[in-house]
Amino acid sequence: MATEKIANYTEAQTAELVQAYTATPTDETVKSFAEKFGKTTRSIVAKLAKEKVYVSKAKEAGKRDMLKSEMIAKIAGLVNRSEEQLESLEKATGVALKAVIEALEARDAEIKSLTEEVTA
Repeated sequence: MATEKIANYTEAQTAELVQAYTATPTDETVKSFAEKFGKTTRSIVAKLAKEKVYVSKAKEAGKRDMLKSEMIAKIAGLVNRSEEQLESLEKATGVALKAVIEALEARDAEIKSLTEEVTA
């Protein structure tokens, strides 16, 4: 028993969607076509991905320069403590750990600068 495949998008809809999105690859384009076709934005994105024209958003916010364990090791080195003594820092956010590292590095740079002035 052969089953017939039901198309979610007509060829004309697909062509119109691809042409419009290629010209203006924005969330607004996706939203407008979702409303126009009576589909969800997720469905529109999936169709664009299937047609190999979807441009995903950059994921800058989630990227870290280093892992939490590396940040804790760096902080431990800056405050002359063992990583075991600072293991509870693992519960801190990456943003908070980064702020601590920056503050400690700034402090070390200031101390180094003052030391050089005194010895000069």
